[in-house]
Amino acid sequence: MAEGLKIEIVSPERLVLSEVVQSVTVPGTEGYFTVMDDHAPFMTTLRPGFITVNGLGGRDEIFFVKGGFADVSPEGLTILAEQSVPFSEFDHADLAVQIKAAEAELATAPTPEERSYAQEIVSGLLNLAIEAGQINGGHIH
Repeated sequence: MAEGLKIEIVSPERLVLSEVVQSVTVPGTEGYFTVMDDHAPFMTTLRPGFITVNGLGGRDEIFFVKGGFADVSPEGLTILAEQSVPFSEFDHADLAVQIKAAEAELATAPTPEERSYAQEIVSGLLNLAIEAGQINGGHIH
């Protein structure tokens, strides 16, 4: 049996994380999922959210991911992110600006389809703000 799960988080700018860990919880588009060593292979898309990495030494780390793909293979978990940063670098002020802009788009959306799409964006951003607030308050998935 292997000694842990190999994880790599890669963004266009840099290699964000590369290490062996106990488990990783990831924000898939269908909901959060947890990957441990010897997980069945699969691939999925990611929604904006927070990745929780449970290290082998009991140390947890959290990373923001804007979206992308997760690939679970016999070699481990690879996350190809549109954007990813450690939670300590997550820009809460920018998220507030994005929420205001999305709410303005929703208020002026001319068709039901555009209103529906704008509402999904607003809801997603508000959920992200709630999650970020829970993490700031000490909550980890």
